[in-house]
Amino acid sequence: MRQTWDLDTIFPGGSASSEFEAFIQGLEQDIKLLQEQVKSASIPQTLEEAAGLEGIVELLEQCTAKGSEARSFVSCLSAQDQSDKKANQLSGRITGLLASFQSAAVQFSTLLRDIDDTLFHDWMAKDNMAPLSFTLSESRSRAREKMSPELESLALSLSVDGYHGWGDFYNTIVSHIQIPFEENGELRKLSAGQAANKLSHPDKEVRREVFQKWEEAWSASEDYCADTLNHLSGFRLKLYEARGWDQVLKEPLAVNRMSQETLDAMWSVVQSTKPLLVEFLNRKAQLLGMDQLSWEDVDAPLQTSEVKISYDDAAESIVRQFRAFSPRMADFAQMAFDKNWIEVEDRPGKRPGGFCTSLKNSNQTRIFMTYSGTASNVSTLAHELGHAYHQHLMTELPVLNQSYAMNVAETASTFAEMIVSDAQVKGAQQEEERLALLEEKINRSVAFFMNIHARFLFETTFYEQRKQGILTASEISNLMEQAQKEAYLNALSGYHPHFWASKLHFYITGVPFYNFPYTFGYMFSAGLYALALEQGEAFAERYDALLQDTGILPVEELAQKHLGVDLTRPDFWQKAASSCEQDIRQFLQMTQNMV
Repeated sequence: MRQTWDLDTIFPGGSASSEFEAFIQGLEQDIKLLQEQVKSASIPQTLEEAAGLEGIVELLEQCTAKGSEARSFVSCLSAQDQSDKKANQLSGRITGLLASFQSAAVQFSTLLRDIDDTLFHDWMAKDNMAPLSFTLSESRSRAREKMSPELESLALSLSVDGYHGWGDFYNTIVSHIQIPFEENGELRKLSAGQAANKLSHPDKEVRREVFQKWEEAWSASEDYCADTLNHLSGFRLKLYEARGWDQVLKEPLAVNRMSQETLDAMWSVVQSTKPLLVEFLNRKAQLLGMDQLSWEDVDAPLQTSEVKISYDDAAESIVRQFRAFSPRMADFAQMAFDKNWIEVEDRPGKRPGGFCTSLKNSNQTRIFMTYSGTASNVSTLAHELGHAYHQHLMTELPVLNQSYAMNVAETASTFAEMIVSDAQVKGAQQEEERLALLEEKINRSVAFFMNIHARFLFETTFYEQRKQGILTASEISNLMEQAQKEAYLNALSGYHPHFWASKLHFYITGVPFYNFPYTFGYMFSAGLYALALEQGEAFAERYDALLQDTGILPVEELAQKHLGVDLTRPDFWQKAASSCEQDIRQFLQMTQNMV
């Protein structure tokens, strides 16, 4: 099966594509037209005048779809080859264009804000506008909490070479990271992505060696990373101050359409589950012949030999397991493989990590990762296909209703992971295989309950201290290590001080606090999966309906409508955590005579 994606079906020729250049020029013209129409529009006083704004709404949707297409295509080009300088130039150009688009969107939101409430309600009651009522009402509400449209437009313009510029600079730093590693008598220079895969190697000496050199490489670049992170956070804090926002979590919670009460309820259950996770970590250390796990041992497999899973086998297995839950989901995954929408080749020069990006103008998606044949890689592949399926369901809706937040996006991806991992555990023929798969499944709970929590604790503390001024690389590393110790309940013998430097998520400018939505998605999907097991095939349609509503409902209303549960109370979260607890108890029982 082909292991590189096909981008030519979107725009042939890569970063030198003449078709893409023409597309960008068309987008520029559309944005200019949008700016002109918004500038000349006035606050409607009658329903007829309000209907006159519907052309702007259509143009807004058109620019949204085309902007998504351009940004996603360039992100694919940059990810597949970090040395593609033309792609980096295009990225800057697209960022500037989207800032102009967002400026026009801000001005239009302000116009919506100033419409009389009764008139706006009547306008949204029209048959052609009713589907967009949530999105436009949300835009209207958010405009009330921001600066004047002129100042918001200025901030967006300055962010291109400021805020987003620093985010882009991080990609430059990563592209120069090389980790020396000797394999089969040959010294290789691993990219960050390739080295990251080695950190879960079954040989502890390989893990130790790679992790030490990993820390050394990021330590050598720590000053660049510290400057980048300081300026990203400084820009964000100054913008919040200008808007009159005194809580750092105000924006991330609003973006994720969730309340502080929901977040607190979720973390409280996570915290109460951790002692059992520590038991798992301690038992795993014993099984690996250690007194205590270190950071690089947490994801280590229990098997002493590295079992490789071919990409073809992984693809076949994922499609088969998806089909047991939903034929529609399986058919989509098979199409993604057949149409070469997935890039997995293990080669130098690629960006680390994995992602799924949507191309809303052409109704396609693309998946990116580096596949080296591990069970973790299979999970990542299923995870990204879950994202892709979510977007596939959204293509039936208006473009403005396809903007779903990260927390529910991670619900779809993690749910797909659970389908695969649960089927693997249940289908294992040998006790050793079942134990290894169960351990891999629990490792994801450790990641979402401890690793992600450490990121959240770190960013929360970092932002509070950043309000007082610039932090040095050493100070940032200390904050990171303290957050990890707290999140892991001091269960490890060694930590990853430069995790703040190596992890891309801290530098993503599109979404602030790129951490807690992962845990939300994991736990929410665990609750969904429990229902799926109870209801069988009938749940598949219910699941699709929930995903299709993710762009038009806050998560509390989404859960109440489709599940009948209250996310601001710990009950649902506790039920979601129980599946993780059951896995750990099963693991402890299976291994009690092995130590």
